[in-house]
Amino acid sequence: MDPANGVNGAPPAAGPAAGPAAGPATDPTTDATTEPVRGTGRWRLYLRRFLRNRTAVVGLVIFAGLIAFALAGENLTHWAFDDPDFLNLSAPPSADHWFGTTEAGNDLLAQTAHGLGRSLIIAVSVSGATSVLSAVIGAGAALYGGAVEKIVLAAIHFLMAVPTFLLIALLVGGSGGDWMLLVVVLVAFGWMYPARVIWSLALTVRENDYVRAASYMGVSRARTVVRHIIPNIGSLLVIQFTLGVVAAVGAETGLSFLGLGVRLPEVSLGTLLSGGADSLESAPWRFYVPAGVLTLLTVSMAFIADGLRDALDPNSRSGGTA
Repeated sequence: MDPANGVNGAPPAAGPAAGPAAGPATDPTTDATTEPVRGTGRWRLYLRRFLRNRTAVVGLVIFAGLIAFALAGENLTHWAFDDPDFLNLSAPPSADHWFGTTEAGNDLLAQTAHGLGRSLIIAVSVSGATSVLSAVIGAGAALYGGAVEKIVLAAIHFLMAVPTFLLIALLVGGSGGDWMLLVVVLVAFGWMYPARVIWSLALTVRENDYVRAASYMGVSRARTVVRHIIPNIGSLLVIQFTLGVVAAVGAETGLSFLGLGVRLPEVSLGTLLSGGADSLESAPWRFYVPAGVLTLLTVSMAFIADGLRDALDPNSRSGGTA
């Protein structure tokens, strides 16, 4: 019997393999476990670049605070925005009325919170609808071309030459302060310039191979616009939406300030500024409180738009190296 060969020359029983146990592959040069390399997701990359822009983060914090104030600001006081205090007419800020009162005795804190919320609803609705409408019209005109493109561009250029502010004033002047009609009118006259910008950008996108491949495969033009062209100009649409909020707030505030937009008993930042401008010397808090909120809103949105532009633009160096 040979011990090396086991009993009666049989091979030895299988046992634990000599040498290192099986495990993850290692790199002999670094003696470290090799892990698969995963790329950074697109949205995570955008977020990282956005957060590196300090002014954009400050703008986002301010905007979030304004939204919280619009949602819960009326709960900070026991006065409703339309509940007058006849014992305090145009009263300065006090423990009972933190921001003072209006000439009708309404609590300015509650009115500012309600007016900010109404202005935000109008601005977001107008900017969102305008962005969608301009994207579909501008990208559709670029893809269809021919007579469709000529008709759309002719309509855009004609409407851009018309004094839209006067038309908006005429249409909403007799509405009695209906803010929903104001939203419809602002959308109807606000899509032209963004559509013109999107059309010029879509001219380049339509020449890409994936758009031509979709055409060769029989994909309809409407589906190509929605599935291929618009997603590839999404960064422009995001920035356009953000800046559109600022423009819509300015339009609503200007019209309401002139008495052509939102009217009492409904309240917006424009109506508060209009009432405060009449008593700027006798009751300055009535003007400076809504003016300060409006300034914070426009500045924060401008900061956010600047950060989004840097985050979404691959050629921008403002967001740092991703």
